[in-house]
Amino acid sequence: MPWKHWSPERLGVALAIAAAFGFSFKAIFVKLAYAVPQAVPVDAVALLSLRMVFSLPFFVWVGLRESRGAPPLSRRDWAIIAVLGILGYYASSLFDFIGLRYISAGLERLILFTYPTLTILIGVLFMGRPLTRREIGAIALSYVGIALAVVHDLNLGGDTHAVLIGGAFVFASSLSYAFYNAGAASAIQRLGSARFTAMAMLVSVAATQLHFFATQPVSALIQPWPVYACGIGMAIFSTVLPVFMQSAAIRRIGASRSVLIGTLGPVLTILFSWPILGEPVSLPQVAGAGLVLIGVLLVSLRRRPDKVA
Repeated sequence: MPWKHWSPERLGVALAIAAAFGFSFKAIFVKLAYAVPQAVPVDAVALLSLRMVFSLPFFVWVGLRESRGAPPLSRRDWAIIAVLGILGYYASSLFDFIGLRYISAGLERLILFTYPTLTILIGVLFMGRPLTRREIGAIALSYVGIALAVVHDLNLGGDTHAVLIGGAFVFASSLSYAFYNAGAASAIQRLGSARFTAMAMLVSVAATQLHFFATQPVSALIQPWPVYACGIGMAIFSTVLPVFMQSAAIRRIGASRSVLIGTLGPVLTILFSWPILGEPVSLPQVAGAGLVLIGVLLVSLRRRPDKVA
């Protein structure tokens, strides 16, 4: 296998690119599942439930493997994992899936990429950290870019109400993930990235299933095979594999470089949603994507490179 002879840096870059590719396809899988012809289209909660169920065996295996020989989790650890798991993987995913009913995959990915700037604002508002001029510029560029992408969606569908509703749900998803991102750093350092991620995902699986069984009949999980195919694709190629590839990339090339490479995500989503979903690409959308990516780059670049363990 040729990658066995690659340097840690080259392998880390390849893993980060592969993770960005996997994450970029999540919105496409969701839109494809919604488009499956049937009397009652699959509901967002049912689709999220399928994604979580198909992901469950992988995270159980990783959680058990990483917990062998590790110190037992304290009540405080479990409380942190529960809160962050609900914020980062259950609430964020649910809002995202609902929002995708109303807006294009390209706009969804751009709005989700506000989470680095939202993480900064959370630090300023709740953790007392200062706001630099660079960060102010990054925030301004990101939101001007999203405004241009919204113009693109409005020009396509003309339904202002739907675009605003969908955009609000996806922004809530980004905000939820930003709170997760702001709170997860210390827990990851203490527990390890793989163990923490697996445990947080198990919490989100439980929360999703409780939501599903409290609001829908079991028969809602009976879907045509293309919906199951999309659920399996999301679980494996847009959840399990990219989550752990991203963690492995961070270990090899650092968090900042991994985030920079991850900015390929919105571009890839826009690129692939054109031939797969038939979503046209326009100049405002491309310009908006460029501004959002520049904003993410501004807040992700560091003066000093990350130390790689």
